[in-house]
Amino acid sequence: MQIELADSDATEALGRALAATRPQPASAHLHGDLGAGKSTLARALLRELGVDGPIRSPTYTLVERYPVPGGEAWHLDLYRIGDAGELDFLGLDGDEATLWLVEWPERGGRALASPDLRIHLAQAGTGRLARLEAASAAGEAWLEALAGAGRRT
Repeated sequence: MQIELADSDATEALGRALAATRPQPASAHLHGDLGAGKSTLARALLRELGVDGPIRSPTYTLVERYPVPGGEAWHLDLYRIGDAGELDFLGLDGDEATLWLVEWPERGGRALASPDLRIHLAQAGTGRLARLEAASAAGEAWLEALAGAGRRT
């Protein structure tokens, strides 16, 4: 699925739509260069799930945890890790999280579980382009629900 995002409001709208259609549990890997909109998308998704108060970027903490309906969302930013082995020190127990949002997942290598959805964000003129790829049966269902909610390729 490919979606043109005219501005940050459109990126936030995609985040809200992803929240409204997500399976549970769910995992999304967010790909894209610096400034591509990964954090904007993650914040909008978390806000739509009812996270009140500040939604901090995990750029320096590497992981931020938020209570969401049905469990806990973990937002990771792996930009600053030097080696995938560093993830061992974060105490990431996959059973605790019902939603994983991982920025810069390629830096986590095989230490990360496969996602349900891969979201690739890129600058496109004055806006952005989002390409969403299912990586599991849950991801396929997520994309189908998203398409049914009005998001078209």
